[in-house]
Amino acid sequence: MSIREAQAQVDTWIKTVGVRYFNELTNLGILMEEVGELSRLMVRQYGEQSFKESDKGRDLADEMADVLWVLICLANQTGVDLTRALEKNFEKKHIRDAERHRGNDKL
Repeated sequence: MSIREAQAQVDTWIKTVGVRYFNELTNLGILMEEVGELSRLMVRQYGEQSFKESDKGRDLADEMADVLWVLICLANQTGVDLTRALEKNFEKKHIRDAERHRGNDKL
């Protein structure tokens, strides 16, 4: 599925099953919660923290999808075409960062 199709499918789901969008600030808070859940799992899976019983069984892909879902909601609510936004972001990075990382001794 394309990003544009995902935006349309989320919009349809919200308007039929979800009744309506939460307001933008509520969704921003939910996005932060979802990013926190993803972070918690990443720190335990790839970092040095040990798993707690409540962390077990959580799926990294599902946590990432939760973040993406809420980001798509926010894009829909604010009129952002994420496909076009990502295309423009690639253009920006190609211009701004064309040589930036090649000279980085840390990499």
